[in-house]
Amino acid sequence: MSYCTAIDFMPAERKALHKAYHDHLYGFPIHDDDELFCRLVLEINQAGLSWETILKKEAGFRKAYDNFSIAKVAAYTDADRERLLADAGIIRNRLKINAAIENAKTILQLQKEHGSFESWLELHHPKIREEWVKLFKKTFRFTGGEIVNEFLMSIGYLPGAHAPDCPVFEKVLEKKPLWSLPPTVRRSDP
Repeated sequence: MSYCTAIDFMPAERKALHKAYHDHLYGFPIHDDDELFCRLVLEINQAGLSWETILKKEAGFRKAYDNFSIAKVAAYTDADRERLLADAGIIRNRLKINAAIENAKTILQLQKEHGSFESWLELHHPKIREEWVKLFKKTFRFTGGEIVNEFLMSIGYLPGAHAPDCPVFEKVLEKKPLWSLPPTVRRSDP
C-alpha cells in the first residue's frame, strides 16, 4: 500500500491533516526560498519522529522560527536558541535547532553566490539521490540520506512523492517538477 492510498484508511482527524499536505504541498515545486527553508527545517525535525507530529506542530514552528525568514533565523543569538529549546510548540532538540540556525546562515551565503537557494538547487539538477545526499552533507548540517530524500521529493527535485495512479500525481506534473524535465531544461528556460 502506498502512502497515497494509506491516507484513505486513516481515521478522520488524521486523514484531514495528512490529506491537506498530500493533496496541496507534497511533491509540488516551491519557488520561495523561505518556504524551501521551512520544508528543510521540518524534514530535519521529522528525523526519528512521525510526519504527523511535524504536521501538528507546523504552526508552532512557523511562529517560533519567524515564519522561516532565512535572514531572521540566521541572525538568531544564544538567547534565541534557549527560547527555542523552551518552546513546547516545536521539537526541542538542540542539534536540530542548531542545524536550523546554521543552515539559515549557509542559505544566506548560497543566496549571495547564486541569487537564491532555489537557483543553487537548480544548478545541481539533475542528480541521483546519492549525489544529492553527498552534496547536502557537505553543505548543510543534520542532513542524512532520508532527510535529503524526503526534502527533495517533497519539493519536486526527486520523483516518488506520489504513486502514478494517485490523482495528485498529474497535478504535480502540471507544475513541472524538475525530476520530470529533461536535464538541460531549467525553470528560467522558455
